[in-house]
Amino acid sequence: RKFKMRIPGNDDFIHMNEVVRRRFKQANQKRWHRPDLILIDGGKGQLGAAIAALSEQGIENQAIIGLAKRYETIIVKEGSVYREINLSNDSHLIKLLQRIRDESHRFAVSYHSTLKTKRQTSSLLDDIPSIGPTTRKKLLRKFGSLKGVVEARQIELEAVVGPSKAKILKQYLRQHKKNRGQTNNLQNPLL
Repeated sequence: RKFKMRIPGNDDFIHMNEVVRRRFKQANQKRWHRPDLILIDGGKGQLGAAIAALSEQGIENQAIIGLAKRYETIIVKEGSVYREINLSNDSHLIKLLQRIRDESHRFAVSYHSTLKTKRQTSSLLDDIPSIGPTTRKKLLRKFGSLKGVVEARQIELEAVVGPSKAKILKQYLRQHKKNRGQTNNLQNPLL
């Protein structure tokens, strides 16, 4: 499962709590069922954040472990005590857990790259009603950038997208400019 973080920032513990809390919401438990084991990427802090999230959802008897990367230590919480289990790096169990962790990292990095690409190629034009991807491409091809679209005269816009879309487009851009004031975003063709 992929979860786009709603809480801003870069805090492992807060994000671990958010993901586990969202994954184990009542509706999601019915939809996706509960796993036999949860493997947390991290040590005591990350494991503690995940356990707290489970507790918030009323889940107390879920099998959950952490895998601390530094020494490939398995972390288990027994009651209120965290216990570290150190196995040989040649252990089949450690190798399996490492492969699971590495695959989840690859999955997460791939998703993060997709989100980053979308952010970099999104445009104010994407938010305008009746302006879809095809119309957006036409506008950017004709005027070169968002700034060019903003500066275009009504008649020029009508020639590209027709009178009704041109009217909607001009109204939206005027309102956006009024709401945000002159910003650098209008000079960036990707914003």
